[in-house]
Amino acid sequence: MPALSNQTLQVASTVIIVIGALAVIFIRLHAAKKPTSARKILIPPLGMATGFLMFVFPMMRIPYTYAIVAFLFGCLFSIPLIATSKMLRQDGEVYLKRSPAFIIVLLTLLIIRLALHTYIEQYITVPQTGAIFFILAFGMLLPWRAVMYARYKKFVAQGDPALRHATES
Repeated sequence: MPALSNQTLQVASTVIIVIGALAVIFIRLHAAKKPTSARKILIPPLGMATGFLMFVFPMMRIPYTYAIVAFLFGCLFSIPLIATSKMLRQDGEVYLKRSPAFIIVLLTLLIIRLALHTYIEQYITVPQTGAIFFILAFGMLLPWRAVMYARYKKFVAQGDPALRHATES
């Protein structure tokens, strides 16, 4: 089986990024129709954390400075996500309020990520580029979900006692 060219890998990774981003937007739109819970808020970063196992493979490893910068950019990119994520209480349940600005933020972040991806992959290998953007995505997800969880706990603590009891289990 012949090896894939670097250009083929770059195009494939860009297509995967776009499909992944569109899937996230679709999932977020549908998630707003169902009540949320602490578990639903915390599982995505826990599940994503397993991706750090990629660094077991030498081809995925990057300098620590690259990882720190990618994580910090992710934290910076999480700010608009945090700002556009709101909660509301309806029929005794807590829902994530769908904001039109949220979709615009996600699409804008996708465009920025694609531009950065295209630029960065010129200087390092495709697997290393993937590793950097995984860390960037984790840096976006972790603070966003941590803030959502803190808001959720505060929202539940201020609300219906039956709802408080249901979220503690």
